[in-house]
Amino acid sequence: MNYENILTEIKDSILTVTLNRPKQLNALNKAVFAELEHIMTNLAVTDEVKGVIITGSGEKAFAAGADIKEFAHFNVEEGKELSADGQQIFKIIETFNKPVIAAVNGFALGGGLELAMACHIRLASDNARFGQPEVSLGVTPGYAGTQRLTQLVGKGKSLELLMTGAMIKADEALNLGLVNYVVTQDELISKAEELLKSVIKQSPVAVAGVIKCVDAYYTDGIDGFNTEVEEFGKCFGTEDFKEGTDAFMNKRKADFPGK
Repeated sequence: MNYENILTEIKDSILTVTLNRPKQLNALNKAVFAELEHIMTNLAVTDEVKGVIITGSGEKAFAAGADIKEFAHFNVEEGKELSADGQQIFKIIETFNKPVIAAVNGFALGGGLELAMACHIRLASDNARFGQPEVSLGVTPGYAGTQRLTQLVGKGKSLELLMTGAMIKADEALNLGLVNYVVTQDELISKAEELLKSVIKQSPVAVAGVIKCVDAYYTDGIDGFNTEVEEFGKCFGTEDFKEGTDAFMNKRKADFPGK
């Protein structure tokens, strides 16, 4: 499928997804959401792909929020639908059973930050800026920004950023735990690839289990401890477990089949 708003490339088992609306600073709209959902539910699930990097085109923006022109005249029900659709797509990313890294190459504001926070790991270029400025438009974050930001940086700092709409620099995002690494713009994608390769050489079954267990901790009505018991037990019936333990005992590098 050819995408109008997103570029895709698969290299060394890594799918790089590049938001490609540079004139709009890669702002998110319904078309972008539809393409992103198709990529994550069709292209990313193929055996050829072991991990995903999401980034933005150009050097200015990862994604500078939602496309305000698209929803400026929405009514209440349309607003709810927009929020629900965005949350559904970002939940696909958050619960995806392969590692997803956000390579934040500039502004990550509003929906852009919410997209980055849905990814499992975040890297930022040193020119990146982060914020949830929705209150300046008379609206709350709609794509789970209030939830994920609080999970990542804590209630007090989250409320400050959400209520002031303040924008923070990459180094402060690093200190808050909002991002894992800050590098130069030139190093960003190579660092993301390096980190992703260190994950995808591990057991795909175990990595998927880790993602599921961590998600369970943040999901109402699910006991994360019991989820870990179940996932741990399942591993003993997999080919990956047999390969991993045999490789360890025979002092060789494991070659996981992902089964």
